[in-house]
Amino acid sequence: MNWGSPEFVIAIVALSMAGWVVNNWIRAKHGYPLEDEWGGKTERGDSAETKALKAENRELHDKLDTMQDRMIVLEKIVTDRGYSLRDEIEALRDKPSATDAGVPLNMKSGEKA
Repeated sequence: MNWGSPEFVIAIVALSMAGWVVNNWIRAKHGYPLEDEWGGKTERGDSAETKALKAENRELHDKLDTMQDRMIVLEKIVTDRGYSLRDEIEALRDKPSATDAGVPLNMKSGEKA
């Protein structure tokens, strides 16, 4: 292979151009500024769709922050030492109701009263 042949020079130029195109494609895909052929940068302008997506994203982040705050409050309620659901249920069971018309069971002997 002759290193000074025109085919080799054309191959080097083609590889360089292909690398530049791939580099710009990756940069455009991820939102980075694009590089022109003279080394300058071209900023991407936001389209209406991009602006709408950014607004929706901001709204969803705000909603997520609100939900996280609510979850923290709920965790504090549930893990509070003074909170005992079992004790509250037992207190309701022991309290006679005015509308209680059920037949009491004799649980100790296993027979109905």
